[in-house]
Amino acid sequence: MSEQTNQLLKILITLIGRTTFDEEQVKSIVAPNKNQVKQKKAYNLCDGTQTQRQIAKLVGLDEGNFSKTVKKWIEKGILYRVGEGKESKLLHVFPIN
Repeated sequence: MSEQTNQLLKILITLIGRTTFDEEQVKSIVAPNKNQVKQKKAYNLCDGTQTQRQIAKLVGLDEGNFSKTVKKWIEKGILYRVGEGKESKLLHVFPIN
């Protein structure tokens, strides 16, 4: 797939995400407690360029716990897995502040 196609798909996901969720809804799913800074950082790193393992390592999260968190985010519809297997990338609906 071309880089332009990838960019267009990311734009579409962001647009659909913003019509489905507002930022406060996404924040309440990502970090229900105000002190969950690592979860917010991890979520924002899910920009389609890194694997789950890479993100957990960058943020300093336990891989097993982060795996459960990713599963929850996918079930809630705020995160997508792009690709298959260990090399799949994570893509959020849109970044949060």
